[in-house]
Amino acid sequence: MNDHHSTDHTHHEEAHVIEYGKYIFVWLALIAFTGITVTAAGIGLGNWTIVLALLIASAKSWYVMNYFMHLKYEDRVFKTFIVVALITLAIFIAFTFWDYSFTR
Repeated sequence: MNDHHSTDHTHHEEAHVIEYGKYIFVWLALIAFTGITVTAAGIGLGNWTIVLALLIASAKSWYVMNYFMHLKYEDRVFKTFIVVALITLAIFIAFTFWDYSFTR
């Protein structure tokens, strides 16, 4: 009796190869963003220093997630979960700043 319950569950993942030049470019961009953050902190932009630092940190995290963590090549569902988590984090940060602004 040929009783095999094998269903074809092969998951075909396309291999993605990122050239070393792309990694070096992203690394240099991260170094440049770090330099911009340090320079902006030294200039003293007042209350805008923290806003600029958070924007630069967001750009840096985008590069890390897309290239080093290979999020760029993931399924749409996984990307949606990441976006929902980031929106939740942004809401918590916004409420924290809003609360802090009324306690000063």
